[in-house]
Amino acid sequence: MDVDVNVPSLPWDDVHGPARAVVYGLIGSQDAELARSLHDEGWKGHRLRPLGLTSPQFRGAPRKSGVYTTSRNGSLWFGSPVPEIAAALVAGLAGQAEIIWGTARLKVRGFALDFDVPSDAGVAEFATATPVILKDERRYLLPGDEGYIERLQHNLEHKADVLGLPRPRHLRLLEAGPRRRFTVRGAPRIGARLRVGMDADARFAQALRSWGLGLDTVQGFGWVR
Repeated sequence: MDVDVNVPSLPWDDVHGPARAVVYGLIGSQDAELARSLHDEGWKGHRLRPLGLTSPQFRGAPRKSGVYTTSRNGSLWFGSPVPEIAAALVAGLAGQAEIIWGTARLKVRGFALDFDVPSDAGVAEFATATPVILKDERRYLLPGDEGYIERLQHNLEHKADVLGLPRPRHLRLLEAGPRRRFTVRGAPRIGARLRVGMDADARFAQALRSWGLGLDTVQGFGWVR
């Protein structure tokens, strides 16, 4: 979705904070029961929600230390590997002239559907546009921390199980960005953007591109470019 914005910058609490309300609002505008069950229960007996989106991304935004600046060339991405959820998102987006994102109004300039055709199974590589969130009990993990790869592998395996697809193998961390910290409803979210490789079934690789890596994908984290 291409958007214009009415403010020169976003408050840091508004970068990821409104994401959950926005995406459930879009789904709920088409199917209130689906939005409620996803929010309250997860999907098909699993607490995970097969749903992802980005925080607002702005091309050409001026660099300013400590400020999340915007530009006239903004975008939002939404996705789900579950056709029922994806259909509700598409229908909800089609009726929007603007998205209220916290204190900002994002004027919709247009949107397009991106259908990712599965390639052959084998080595898959993913890079994220937003930080990947992982936790070991109550502690946030960052690339290089002990157990990081194991927790990310566990998250990927859980997602494969939710979708009934073969689990990926041989996960490899190829590159990591700097530590990023955001606040969501008064609580911290700490992570880093990643580039990873793995051996994956083509259907799972396709699903992951419309869901994301790590936790809190419904809050705009871990979106795959």
